[in-house]
Amino acid sequence: MAEKADVEIRDDRERGSLVAYEGSEPVGTIAYFVLDPAPGALVAVHTVVPPDHEGKGIAGRLVREFYAMADREGVPVVPLCPYAAKWAQRHPEEASEVSTELVQEAKRQLGNHPELL
Repeated sequence: MAEKADVEIRDDRERGSLVAYEGSEPVGTIAYFVLDPAPGALVAVHTVVPPDHEGKGIAGRLVREFYAMADREGVPVVPLCPYAAKWAQRHPEEASEVSTELVQEAKRQLGNHPELL
């Protein structure tokens, strides 16, 4: 079984990224944006973990923290990121489903964030 990484997760709302750090090294990121009108939802676009850090549970910890962050803010998560969407299906107790309308609006607004494409 793969070792679990000892990571610290920090939100950089201005840059739209939730970043996992091992020491001072970034080892994983969720790129996201806030659905307008804010705070409509947190929209996960990409989850990325460099190959040399895969298998340590970093992506799962990032997505779990992303959902927890949205819960603390009282907003839903729209998981456009395939990894986040699969994680949500496997953890329905932590990841509420969102309406088709909210998903469509998030996809529409994604066009306003070319830096995330």
